Amino acid sequence: MAHILVIDDSPTNIFALKTMLEKNDYRVTTAASGEQGVELARQGLPDVILMDVVMPGLNGFQATRQLSKDPATAAIPVIIVSSKDQQTDKVWASRQGAKGYIVKPFKETELLGSIKQTLSA
Repeated sequence: MAHILVIDDSPTNIFALKTMLEKNDYRVTTAASGEQGVELARQGLPDVILMDVVMPGLNGFQATRQLSKDPATAAIPVIIVSSKDQQTDKVWASRQGAKGYIVKPFKETELLGSIKQTLSA
């Protein structure tokens, strides 16, 4: 069972993602901030990280950059899950080390497909 870390400051989004992922047999850990997410990633070494962008403090781009530059977490793929839908956001996410980008609102099949593709890469 793959372990997924969800990093999002919205309790509603965390609940929705956690419910969807657990229903599909993923083990889920959650973090409510970029700082907490980076720490949990270092401790738990998840298989995939789902990262929101707009968060107070350490935003998703900054957290992704920290994770991709840390030898302990650099191999963990990060998928950005954000309402930011501009091409520049997607390019910037990729430059920070993100392996995927999903725009909210998304379909469950889109999210699960992206996770499966990332896990098999």
